[in-house]
Amino acid sequence: MPIKKNASVLLILALLLSCFCNAQMITGVWKGKISGNGGLLKSQYKLELKLVQNGDSLTGTSYYYASPNNYYRFKIKGYFNTDNSTVVWWDEDMIEHSTNNKLLTPNNDAMINEADFNCPGGGKMMLDGTAKKKEDDKQFTLHLDKTDGSNFKDEWDWLIDNYTYGANDPYIIDSISNIASAPVPEKEAAQPVTINKPVKEKKPVIKTTPAAPKKETITKREPTVIAPVKKDTAPVLTIEEKFQKREKKITTEIPLVGDSIELRFYDNAEIDGDSISLFLNDKLVFEHIRLTDQPYTIKLAVKDLSDNNELTMVAENLGTIPPNTSYMLAIVNNQRYEAVLTSTEGSSAVVRFRKKSP
Repeated sequence: MPIKKNASVLLILALLLSCFCNAQMITGVWKGKISGNGGLLKSQYKLELKLVQNGDSLTGTSYYYASPNNYYRFKIKGYFNTDNSTVVWWDEDMIEHSTNNKLLTPNNDAMINEADFNCPGGGKMMLDGTAKKKEDDKQFTLHLDKTDGSNFKDEWDWLIDNYTYGANDPYIIDSISNIASAPVPEKEAAQPVTINKPVKEKKPVIKTTPAAPKKETITKREPTVIAPVKKDTAPVLTIEEKFQKREKKITTEIPLVGDSIELRFYDNAEIDGDSISLFLNDKLVFEHIRLTDQPYTIKLAVKDLSDNNELTMVAENLGTIPPNTSYMLAIVNNQRYEAVLTSTEGSSAVVRFRKKSP
């Protein structure tokens, strides 16, 4: 029995490590070209793509450019299909543009892209596939290579550089996305400044009798002490620290019978970007679960569980509509159990599972 438990734990850890490695490889700066004929894309246009994996979805920004000062920038969304290593993303809102060369204009149409993620070896990573405009179905060839540097400095650079050092927290990613989505106002042309040289005036010379020197009274002043301004340096908590610090509230208790238990998690109300982690008997087993109207399903073998078990749902963020709420459906021995789990920045929802006495 201990060997089987260890094997289950190792399998879960391997799956989590695989998901993190995929996210780490997809997240980064990609550069390449879109090629095709017809419309605005007459030959080739350069593309720089900044991708960030957030749970099972992708976010970031895209630059279609002819030069670093001649470009169109879009907000992007998408997803990474781990089953066939397919990356899909699309341009949403145009948030910035700079076109100082009317004869050489980069692509300014929102595109839908689908590419295969390839790792031929030697540390090289590529995205090869197709792109098409949202307005029509004409396809173009897409090729991108993952690189270390960027031609465009923006809000995503810090997050990409620190993704493996804690910046992959969904709360941080959502915050950067909100900042990057704000449209950048166009720069106004600088007005010329006219400087008038002063004309020197000749002052008349007046002879005066020097007055007797006065004794100066020196007033001693105490130095002014300025208190330093305290900066808010609240550290970003890891998911384990959030689990330890938050109050655990028992939501429901479910009996354990049969061979396995199936758990399905949904967003309980409006889909607003809620993301959760799950701890089983004080151990992190699943993280970065994005709640949607589609179930996130996990299965547990009853024989690998203890007589008394606690599953804790920790909120990674509160979405756009607090608190973080999940609708959980548990199927045990063909019996359905339902529960609404609510987690905040101060508390986490707990579900107890107990084996029935023989």
